[in-house]
Parts: sequence; C-alpha cells; structure tokens
Amino acid sequence: MAQTTNEDILTQIQDADRAHHLHPFTDPGALRSAPPFVIESAEGCYVTGQNIRLLDAMAGLGCVNVGYGRKEIAAVAADAMERLAYYHSFAAVSNPYAGPLAAKIAEYAPAHMNKVFFANSGSEANETLIKLVRLYWRLKGQESKRIIISRDYAYHGSTIATTLLNGNKAMLDDFGLKAGKDVIHAMAPFWYRLGGDMSREEFGLHAARHVEAKILEAGPENVAAFWGEPIQGTLGAVVPPETYWPEVERICRKYDVLLVADEVVTGFGRTGNWFAQETFGFKADMMALAKGLSSAYLPISAAVISDEIVSVIEGREAVLQHGFTTSGHPVTAAVALKNIEILESENLVGQIAADTGPYFARALKSLEDHPLVGEARVSGLMAGIELAKDKTTREQFPLDVAICEHIGQAALMRGLIIRPVGNVLVLCPPFIINHGEIDFIAKTLREALDDIYAQLA
Repeated sequence: MAQTTNEDILTQIQDADRAHHLHPFTDPGALRSAPPFVIESAEGCYVTGQNIRLLDAMAGLGCVNVGYGRKEIAAVAADAMERLAYYHSFAAVSNPYAGPLAAKIAEYAPAHMNKVFFANSGSEANETLIKLVRLYWRLKGQESKRIIISRDYAYHGSTIATTLLNGNKAMLDDFGLKAGKDVIHAMAPFWYRLGGDMSREEFGLHAARHVEAKILEAGPENVAAFWGEPIQGTLGAVVPPETYWPEVERICRKYDVLLVADEVVTGFGRTGNWFAQETFGFKADMMALAKGLSSAYLPISAAVISDEIVSVIEGREAVLQHGFTTSGHPVTAAVALKNIEILESENLVGQIAADTGPYFARALKSLEDHPLVGEARVSGLMAGIELAKDKTTREQFPLDVAICEHIGQAALMRGLIIRPVGNVLVLCPPFIINHGEIDFIAKTLREALDDIYAQLA
C-alpha cells in the first residue's frame, strides 16, 4: 500500500478548499489558476506555509499585535474551555471573564466611557453602535436624528448596515446596496490626493469643515452621528493632519452630533497610545474595538459607550433588544484578558511610542527618495506607502496597471507580506517587531520597488 506523504495531504487540503470554501474578498479566478497557499504555522512575526517562511508585516489583517504562537494565550484558552466551554450573557447572566474584561477596557478607555457591549467582529461592534445611536436619539425624543455621516475611503464592516457606511463603491455595487438618505459621505482627510496647494494643517481644517457642510446640508436636527476611523486603514492607511480630529470634535459638539470612533484597527496600542483618540487629540462618544482586543487569537469585539448615553438607554428600565449568542463568550473573554496582560507586562504600547514606532517611521520615510514613492504615512506601527506615477503632480498610476500588486508580489518573493491597496502599500506589523526586522522590511520594499521601476522603465 502506498504511503501518504505530506505532499498528498497538502493536495487533499487544497482540493477540498477549492471545491467547497467560498473565500472572503477573493477573486475565484485566482483559485482556479492556482491552489490556495496554505499557512500551516506561525511564530513571532513569521508565518510558515508549504515550507516557506514569511515575515508578516501585516500581522494577519492588522490584528495579531502580540505576535503569533503565544503559548500562554493557548494555555489560558484551554483552561477556560475546560472550566466553562460556553454560557450566554443574556438575562443578567455572566461568567468569570466577561465582567473583568469590561472593567479592564474601561480602565484604559477615555474616562467618560465605562460601559462595554461584547460582540464577535468589528462589523458587529459597529452594527451595535448604529442601533444604539438610533435608540439614544429616539429615547431623547429626537427621532428625526437618523442620518449618519461617514467618509470617502471609509471601512466599517461587511454587514449590510456597516457596508452602507463604507467609502468603497465596489462593496455596495456588488450587492445592489445604496447608501440612501440615512448615510452621507464627507471627504476623507487624504492630504496627498486631495490637499492640492494647501499645507497639511490647512487641509486638515478644510476636510473637517466639509463634515460641517454636510451636517448643515442635511440639517443638524436630522444628523445622528459622525462615524470615523482615526486612521482610515483598509483603503490606504490615511493618516489625518493633526488639525483634523480636534476640529471634527468641535463641529460635532456644536451641532449636537454624536462622534463615533471606529478603533477596530487602532485600538489597544497601534499608534503608540492605548487608543488613537489620545494620539489625535479628541474624545468620542462611542468606540468600536476588535482586532487588538484579543490579537485575533479568538474572535471578539466590543462597543464602548459613554456614561451619558448609557444613562439614557438604561434609564428607561427596559430590556435591551439586542445581542449575540456568543456575546461575552467566556473563552474569548479569557483570551482577551490575557492578551491585554501581555501588552501591559511587556510594555508593548510604550515601546511603540518610544522606540519601534519612531524607528519604523524613519525606515519607511527613507523610501520617499524612490522614484515610485510619493509619501510614506506612518503613525506608530501603521503605515501607508503612497505610490505616484508623477511625484511632482501626485498623479496616480491607473488601477488596471496593478502597480501595487506587482510590488507586493515582488516583496512576497523575497519573504515579506504587505498589503497592496490600489496605489498604496499598507503595513501593520506585530508590536513585537524588532529593529532588524524593520530593517528587513525597508530593504525588501526598496528592492521590490526597484524591480518594478526597472520593468516600467
């Protein structure tokens, strides 16, 4: 009898995947032309698949913040699962981990945010907040306040409601979705593409005042909330000018519009502070958290709500008609607590602020002298390298040239994972990355850029 080899097992896995697995955000043609690349193991900043080891400068999808292969997290998960594999949190029931996790989040959150609702993904956290915004204004007797202002280049999730907030037209068109009268999009604080002759500071105020113009156009009495990622990550790592967020907050307060911070990517240290609100100098009324909450070791998210909003919602003394089967799941909550403990004990957030963040910024900023690089935007351990066909005019490459994809592939062939997005190379490495690994990222990116530039020339 023929012996089954590792190659046979891999082929069986790939065949099953191609036949039965509907992949998210994947062109099916890619799977017809080649089998899926199977990631089999990971440790630290590296993933390994099919005997190939790669430095993951995206930390998965900007989420494996404490790095891969943490045995202490696996041990906590096993212990929690043996102790209490599952129980719900409906009808005033809790478990040994959900309450302490909510308290830990409140400890680091802005002082006026002390109530936490648990869900399973960033999409669900944002969806929860959409419903709570509606409930809040209805209980205040202002039911006309239903409009949400989002932004171009926004990404807030993949449910129907959160997709409507997105600034990615393709995500709406495929499913026949239209934002409609209850969602309005303002301009993004994308200085490189939209700033023209303005300084960054001038453009930050200009972009914020576009939000004000949208509020006035709709009527402040009709606008419920402004929704924004502190850094617009998914569609290009758009780091706003320093003037932007304080002005947005001032405008929201002026017109009695709730300010919702989508900190799914930036929360728990990505920018060198526990929350990016501190980095950019503003305070939201609500925020959505997910990826960094558990470093994606298990799915969990949180909607964090201000004391004032909670007082209105809980003050009616009625059941909150919202929840998920696995809200506050004991095992995921235990894992999230351990993840935060690692962030604390290893001072990973402080390390980003004082050491790895500045080093990362210098390394990527050094690429700005390359003929293909328009600018390198960096905040903490989050970066977007903007490519330019003409650096003087900031003209972009046509998307059908797929310049980013070619550079991403050239980097991958050298052992580096980055994320190509349109004309931007996005990076969100694990918090444990060291100087040598950052040097490798910069060196590999330069080589990949050189390769593609030579082909263009």
